[in-house]
Amino acid sequence: MSVREEFDEWATSGRDRGMEERHWHTAKEALARMPVEPGDVVLDLGCGSGYAGRALRDTYDAGRVYGLDGAPEMARNARSYTDDPNVGYVVGDFGALPFVDDSIDHVWTMEAFYYAADPHEALAEIARVLRPGGTLYCAVNYYEENVHSHEWQEFISIEMTRWNREQYREAFRTAGLHVAEQDNIPDREITIPAEAEFPLEDWDTREEMVERYREFGTLLTVGVAP
Repeated sequence: MSVREEFDEWATSGRDRGMEERHWHTAKEALARMPVEPGDVVLDLGCGSGYAGRALRDTYDAGRVYGLDGAPEMARNARSYTDDPNVGYVVGDFGALPFVDDSIDHVWTMEAFYYAADPHEALAEIARVLRPGGTLYCAVNYYEENVHSHEWQEFISIEMTRWNREQYREAFRTAGLHVAEQDNIPDREITIPAEAEFPLEDWDTREEMVERYREFGTLLTVGVAP
């Protein structure tokens, strides 16, 4: 199954809204770090429901926000969630972004980058469209150090890229981006039951759940275009 087919199904079944609810706990902290100024142009790569781009418009008065997704149904749903004329959605491929060189101030992507067919090609495209001094904020929960995420590949037909922290930094640099920051953002909002309530359906021990959400959380890597 292709990325398009997989996520068209997700959008049709309403799972795009569910993704937003799950990701927002750490997404809002990462978004708050972005140096977006009024009038800046932002690309939300793998936008899903488009929640991140809309948040940047509401919070920072970004001039124009583009949400790009590989699934037409995702983009269609996202478009229906806003009437803001400065927010638009396109269907496209991470490896061939439909934007001219040096046209984007900031790129945001959460829980989407590892679906790129060729992640190095995707980073090269991001570097191409970023203006000098522009930033890439790449947030993922599926990465090597987060051992609790490894099984996710078993539940999706798309091949996912599972890099470790150093591989992300190396790939950013290879694409010509300076690595400005790399951090783990903990999910402090998800409820972790008392020890006496374990095991749960999804967790054998409380220690594992604490590690997953409070320690590993979301891996954020920030790149800056020279």
